[in-house]
Amino acid sequence: QVQLVESGGGLVQPGGSLTLSCTVSGNIRTIDTMGWFRQAPGKRRELVAGISSTGVTNYRNFAKGRFTITRDDFKSMVNLQMNALRPEDTAVYYCWGGKYYSSADDGVWGQGTQVTVSS
Repeated sequence: QVQLVESGGGLVQPGGSLTLSCTVSGNIRTIDTMGWFRQAPGKRRELVAGISSTGVTNYRNFAKGRFTITRDDFKSMVNLQMNALRPEDTAVYYCWGGKYYSSADDGVWGQGTQVTVSS
C-alpha cells in the first residue's frame, strides 16, 4: 500500500519561493503519474502540475514558468518548486499519485500541506 506524506508548506511573502516535498512509502514505480493538486477555501480542488513515470511534465497555465515538478524514483520523492508566489497561490497543496487526472479520486492522496502567501 503506497502512502504519501507532504512537507515544506508554510508562510511566504509575495514573490517568495517554497519547495514542497512528497515522500512516497511503498513502490513509487507502481504509480504511473505523480502530481500536486491544491484547494483554496471556497474553491474546487485543481491540478497544479504532474509528472509521469517517464518524466513527462504537465502544468496548469497559472503554474507555467513559476513552478517546477520533479520526480526521483530512487529517493521515492516528488518535489514542487514554487517561485514568484502570489497571494492567489494560497491553498492546501496535496500530493497525488494515480493513473489519470480525470479520475484523481481513484488515486492515492497525501494529507495536504498549507501554503500561505501573504505580506
